[in-house]
Formats: sequence, C-alpha cells, structure tokens
Amino acid sequence: MVDRLEKIWMDGKLVPWDEAKVHVLTHSLHYGLGAFEGIRAYKRADGRSSIFRLREHIDRLFDSTRLVLMEMPFTREQVMQGCTDLLQANKLEEGYLRPLAFVGEGAMGIYVNNPTRVSIIAWKWGAYLGQEALDRGIRAKISSFARHHIGVGLNKAKMIGQYTNSILAKREAKLGGYDEAILLDTQGYVSEGSGENIFIVRHGTLVTPPLSSSILAGITRETLMTLAREEGIPVVEDRITRDELWLADEVFFTGTAAEVTPVREVDNRTIGEGKPGPITKRLQSRYFDVVRGSDTSHPEWLTSCS
Repeated sequence: MVDRLEKIWMDGKLVPWDEAKVHVLTHSLHYGLGAFEGIRAYKRADGRSSIFRLREHIDRLFDSTRLVLMEMPFTREQVMQGCTDLLQANKLEEGYLRPLAFVGEGAMGIYVNNPTRVSIIAWKWGAYLGQEALDRGIRAKISSFARHHIGVGLNKAKMIGQYTNSILAKREAKLGGYDEAILLDTQGYVSEGSGENIFIVRHGTLVTPPLSSSILAGITRETLMTLAREEGIPVVEDRITRDELWLADEVFFTGTAAEVTPVREVDNRTIGEGKPGPITKRLQSRYFDVVRGSDTSHPEWLTSCS
C-alpha cells in the first residue's frame, strides 16, 4: 500500500493529497496514452538527501512524450524543481517519485487535441521485491507473453499503455509461484523483466541485451554498466538466448524500483550456486554505496533535495 502523504504536485502546483483528482473522462484512462518515470531519492551516509539521476529521468520523460507527440506544458527544469519541492513539502528524506504526463479530459475518440496534464507523486518505498530478494535473490519464470516488437510499440518510450504487457507477464509468473517474469522478444531472445533490465554473468563477463532489441534504455542499466567497467569487469551488449540464461553463472535485474536484484533460479533451473554470485554482490554493493553510501565518484548523478 502507498502511504498517504501531505502533498502531490499537480499541473505546476502542490495540492493536498486528497485533492489530486482527475475526471473519469480523462483520455489516458480510456486509451492509455501517456508517459511516466520512476525516480528514487536516497538519504546518503553524510545525512544529506539526493535524487539519483534526476536529469536523466526527466530527459527520458520528455523523450517519451516527444515520441508519442504529446506537447508538454512545462519545461524540464520546472518538472525537476517540482520533484525536489515535492520531497521537501512531504519531508521525505528517502522516497520514490512518479512523474506522470497524461492526456486530460475533453474530446473522446482515438484522435484528440486534449491538453497534456502533468503530476508528480512521491511515496515511501523500500525494496521493490523485498529485502530478502536483494539479499538472497529471486525465482523467475520466462513468460508466455513476448515483449512488444520494435515495429509494434515504441520500446524506448516509457509509456503507460505498454505496461499492460508487463502486468500480464507478472500476473502469470506470480500465479505460478514465481517472484518475477522474464520476457523474450518476438524472435525468441531474452528481452527484459516485467519492469527491469536483465544482466547475466558468463565466465566473468557481464552481458545484457543491446538497445537495438526490444528493451527500455534503462538508466539503472547504464549506471551498472558504467560501474562494472570502473570495476574492471568486461561488459558486452549482445543477444541472449533462453538456454544461455539457464546456463549463466549469475543473473540479476536492474531498475529504479528493483535496484540490483539477484536471480537465483529461472524456470526451475538453479543459477550458479543458487545464491547471489560474486560479481552481482560486488556491483550491488558498489551501486548502493553510490546512491546512499559514501562513494562520491559520480556527483553528476546526484541532485540535492535536503
């Protein structure tokens, strides 16, 4: 459950939580056109709070709206300021931010010129799949639902409607007793999780599907690739087959919500020794030291919100 806080940023203003409402004729509610982001703020070891890679997330939000031809009524700087203002108004030292651009009420039908509305919600959110998932790893299942083909959806846009695909895959996995789903692309290669990018480790090399495949260009994905190279770990972007996934020495998910979540089992096949592997643990530790620890090697990734 999302804990109720004091304020929500709605169309440029901070309004009381209970007053952040939309009409039932809101166009995006009916047709699913819209874009969103997920962003985390962390309290660091020095006691200050910072939003992690705020600029990159807001840039991607605006890229998504540009791809779907939605005209944004605010600048990037205004939305970024809204994120910091919202955290301060709610006295949140750590939290999750959800900027959302959607088509408002007015005309109905497939083609309309209704105004774009923008909201930002903040809430307290711990480990997405639970602390045990970060510590021990999770069980995943390859879904019967394929990720959208590049000619069907805009895979580089973080679009509202496209997540129906993820919801179906996740429900299927949970009903089967698994923690998460892994989706293949329409050619049968590993794509991503229901809301995460995926990495495997094979013979000491980190491998992840390329941006040319049906994946979202994850900001946490890019962060982990940067950190891995700094740690001297070889990184390769290449297609991954299902059997390569089963035979991997290590597997882990990345994402703003999932952070760095190890996968200990896929399709009832144990990955490695059935626990987070050494490279996964090393990168997970480095990541958390960057976002909430004392690692100051990437100040450009942190936006102060204290």
